[in-house]
This record gives sequence, structure tokens and C-alpha cells, in this order.
Amino acid sequence: MKKIIFSTAVIVALIIGCKSSNKSSDSKKLDLTFEAKSNSKVTGTASFTEKNGKVTFVAKIAGLQPGIHAIHIHEKSDCSAADGSSAGGHWNPTFKKHGKWGEGEYHKGDIGNFTADAKGNGTITLTTDQWCIGCGDATKDIMGKGLIVHQGADDFVSQPAGNAGARVACSAIIK
Repeated sequence: MKKIIFSTAVIVALIIGCKSSNKSSDSKKLDLTFEAKSNSKVTGTASFTEKNGKVTFVAKIAGLQPGIHAIHIHEKSDCSAADGSSAGGHWNPTFKKHGKWGEGEYHKGDIGNFTADAKGNGTITLTTDQWCIGCGDATKDIMGKGLIVHQGADDFVSQPAGNAGARVACSAIIK
């Protein structure tokens, strides 16, 4: 009868090999297109890319009035209403007060403000480990939500939504 002897190095190599085959480093990406709301001419795109447990959000928006505008994730992936109201209120799965991202209390949907230049074009980027794409965690999963661009700036104080004005663009966060 033959004896098989495994060295510690072989066992460690097998364990590392098994661990490296998990999918945590795989990336997921959603590309979205905004539709104009509230009689605006706003257009644009947004993307969410998840890699290594972090989601990077990038939105590029055109057709805005020059100045500061708010963008938020809302409760529903429904952009059917002419004024965007069908997307519901801000996505707030942790039941916090509205505020500024990363400072005190804030909704998971409180992305913040960005500036549109003299031609009405603006871009915003945010990277966070507080979101995921399709992970099933109700406090982190952005799937099935809506993305809203507002006419004005978020004041980060007014409850429940920052007094940012009309909803001028909407996109459903779906595959």
C-alpha cells in the first residue's frame, strides 16, 4: 500500500487556487440613458461599474441650465410620469435624514450636486462601497431604483429631499 504525503506547500497552493477562483474581482456594469422630464431638453448617460466591492458612478448630462444641479437615486425604476414623480422619493433604505453624502446622516440615494458649464453640460463621479449592483442586499442594491437629475441644487438641509426643484431627467436603474 502506498502512502501519499502532502506537504504544507501543496495544501497552501490548493487553498489559494480555490480562493482565487471566486468572482469577487469580476466587474458588473450598467449603462443607462436619461429621458427628459418636466418639459426639459435634458439628455445624458450614466454608468454604474462594480469591481472589488466598490461601485463607481459616472453621469454625463447635457441640455441643462448653466449652474448647480442635484442628482439622486430614487425609490423606483419608473420614469413614466411626465414630471418624473413616478420614481418616488429618495432611496433611503437605512431610514436616515436627507443630507450631504459622507457627512453626518444622508440617504443612500443622496449623490449630491454637480455643475453644468455655460453650454449646459455637466459630469459627476462617485465611488462607494455603500452600493452594489444586483447583490440582493436591500440596504445596498441599486437595481430597480431610479436616477433623477434636478433643475436646481440640493441644499443638503431641507427634508426630505433637499429642495432641488423639478425633476428634469430620469433613468431606470435596470439591466
